[in-house]
Amino acid sequence: MTDTPPKPNFLSVDHISWTVPDLDAAVAFYRDVIGGVELFRLGPLDAADMPVDDEGRDWMETHVGVAGAKLTLVMMKLTDNMNFQLVQYDKPDDRRQELPRNCDRGGHHLGLKVDDVDKAIAYLTAHGCTAMQIIEVDAGPLAGKKNVYMTDPFGHSLEIVD
Repeated sequence: MTDTPPKPNFLSVDHISWTVPDLDAAVAFYRDVIGGVELFRLGPLDAADMPVDDEGRDWMETHVGVAGAKLTLVMMKLTDNMNFQLVQYDKPDDRRQELPRNCDRGGHHLGLKVDDVDKAIAYLTAHGCTAMQIIEVDAGPLAGKKNVYMTDPFGHSLEIVD
């Protein structure tokens, strides 16, 4: 039997990161519509301009698992308890553009708590989001709650909850 290293203390979520097709448009949406604040911006960072490691891999392959990448990122404070990183990759050329569905491996959504789901739907729809049908829970541990799945203007899934 091997010795297991001691477990660290997992303190909190540091950030959530999404790759977006147009960084400036995504930052503008999450800043102007949702109310996020830009904390910092890095890049563009291009693997072609960075040193290789001892195994000949470029910096991006070594550190983010994508050989030949070029990226720019913005870290935003989206809510009091969440930082939200938006990343735009300009290389490699073979990067995929389609998002996974919620049921696909890697599928995801961002759940945002609001004071009024109906008001949020109207507001977000007016700003380029698309709403699905509202879920009104009438029984069980979430009785009286309301939520709705939406997509942001870039196709990412949002869940708006009260």
